[in-house]
Amino acid sequence: MQVGIVGAGRMGAGLARRLVRHGHTCVVYDPDVQAVDRLRADGVIGVGTLEELVATLEGPRIVWVMVPASLTGAVIENVLRFLVADDVVIDGGNSFYRDDVARGRALAEHGIHYVDVGTSGGVYGIERGFSLMIGGDPAIVERLDPIFRDLAPGVAAATRTPGRSGTVARAEHGYLHCGAIGAGHFVKMIHNGVEYGQMAALAEGMAILRKAGIGISARTGDTSIEAVADADFYSYDFDIAEILEVWRRGSVVSSWLVDLTTAAVHADPELSGFSGHVADSGEGRWTVQAAIDEGVPAHVLTAALYERFASRGEADYANKALSAMRMAFGGHMEKAAEA
Repeated sequence: MQVGIVGAGRMGAGLARRLVRHGHTCVVYDPDVQAVDRLRADGVIGVGTLEELVATLEGPRIVWVMVPASLTGAVIENVLRFLVADDVVIDGGNSFYRDDVARGRALAEHGIHYVDVGTSGGVYGIERGFSLMIGGDPAIVERLDPIFRDLAPGVAAATRTPGRSGTVARAEHGYLHCGAIGAGHFVKMIHNGVEYGQMAALAEGMAILRKAGIGISARTGDTSIEAVADADFYSYDFDIAEILEVWRRGSVVSSWLVDLTTAAVHADPELSGFSGHVADSGEGRWTVQAAIDEGVPAHVLTAALYERFASRGEADYANKALSAMRMAFGGHMEKAAEA
């Protein structure tokens, strides 16, 4: 099949390369000319404008938009000028599912189909395949099935779930039509909220392991718990990289996330190459908002989101206020802020 991709970043480039490897024709546009040029060696057709991208494709056209959510609306508006009825626009980024519903209605007025595809797999997707969560009209999703099947990891990516038998379902191939427009990005939104929680839990566990030797540290005169209580029980010098290596192998918490974290800590034991400033791209906030709207308690996912805020210094003022209160009512002197 022919697919036009708008966006030649890490994910867009990975999609293009995987599609070409599976025999599809892929036409790519990105304002970054060098990013497009890098794809030509892999058999991707690079073009210089959106108009040229659409003109290169045979109808009914398939245009896959793979740009940051903040740019998606503008890109779709621009490409819409060159599309005709029965063409398909796929949004494979991390758009807010409510935006999908509005865009689907707007494109339908022009006879253009809209499909939202939550895409997971990161930079490894080109080799491992991309996990795809799809929303849209069933007939159009069926039309696009060859693309989704070739992008997905495939049945061999995991052993079959005990109890499943008969025909192998799409989900077992690594892609799923989740429902009407917006459903794909809703499922991906929750996926990323869960990801926040898993990452936070692993990171916090590593931090506790790292400080398990405080009992043998020099006393500082601090009145905090680490200086005065149970020092004999905190005299361990753990090799976190080796602990993660053990956890990778047969433990209940073993996962691809643990695999990736193990590699990072092995290469940089103190993680000195990272600032500790953790961004959030929107999905965690939207997940928490959905939980509020639905009245569903989401303690872990909410805490993980707030932890990302704190990593960016958003807790600093509140912490200073706490210090001021302790000083005011109890005369408690705090450590001076470090330069």
